[in-house]
Parts: sequence; structure tokens; C-alpha cells
Amino acid sequence: MDDKITIIEGPPPVFEAVNDGWALSLNESANLSIPALTRLRTFNGPALVERCYRAWNSKSPIHLHYRNDMGMEQSAPILAARNVETPEGHVLLLWVYLDQDKVEYEIDAEDDDSDENNLE
Repeated sequence: MDDKITIIEGPPPVFEAVNDGWALSLNESANLSIPALTRLRTFNGPALVERCYRAWNSKSPIHLHYRNDMGMEQSAPILAARNVETPEGHVLLLWVYLDQDKVEYEIDAEDDDSDENNLE
């Protein structure tokens, strides 16, 4: 059985912070993992969602396998998957767990009240 979904070409996935209660509540391990969402264009999203369902139904884990910005191979456990059809094609939404020690947050600090933005 396929135990991973692999990104074959294209840039590394972009992971977004998840603040949904259901995703946060699924972390039942001794290690703290950070839930994150990534959106991937794919040729056949329903087949990939089905692959996840089959793995979970058989009580097996399934992972997202990808290369990071430095070209190093990495893997993240998938906790949920959904396919969305757009005019451009299928988009696979994957909720994954990222290792807390490897997560870097990027904060968009566009505060209109800050002194930097109010310079005349």
C-alpha cells in the first residue's frame, strides 16, 4: 500500500498555521506537533484523498513527502485531506503535523498604527 503522497515537481509546499479546534485536538502524542495546512495542485485529487482514506481505514499512517527550501527530503504525517475542484484543476488540501523543532513562523506585521507606517 502507498503510505505517502509525494510532491514530484514544483516548489516546496507552503504551510499555513491552523487554528481550528478540531485539528488542534487531534494531537495525542507525547511530542508536541504543530498542525498546518498546505494546498497542492494535483492531477487527480479524488484519488489522493481515497489513498488517505484507505490508509486511515486500515489504521495505517500516511505521510506527505517533499523537499524543503534547501532541497532536503522531509516527511509530515497527514491528519486530514480534502479535494477542491477549481477552474484551474484539482487542489488538494492537506492538514499535516509538523515537528515543533522544525517550524518557523512568518508573521505579517502590517499594522497601520505603527510608527513605521505613519512617517511623513
